[in-house]
Amino acid sequence: MTSSQAHNNDDTSNEIDFSGGERGKFYRKDAHTQLPIHLEASVQKALTELANAKGVDLSVLVNDLLKKDIELIQMGR
Repeated sequence: MTSSQAHNNDDTSNEIDFSGGERGKFYRKDAHTQLPIHLEASVQKALTELANAKGVDLSVLVNDLLKKDIELIQMGR
């Protein structure tokens, strides 16, 4: 079987019609990407316990800690 025969057996069409498409339909100038951050299980557990003890959301605690670390790093420069 040739590659063109294999392609013809594919369930996708050979061409996609974009004639009805709208450029920039989902573009948002002020959009920001929120990166997913993955913590080690032991770190997450410790931070969750601290956040619960302080009565704050985990993300608030983590952001506060990181802001303090950034400030210390910048002071050390």
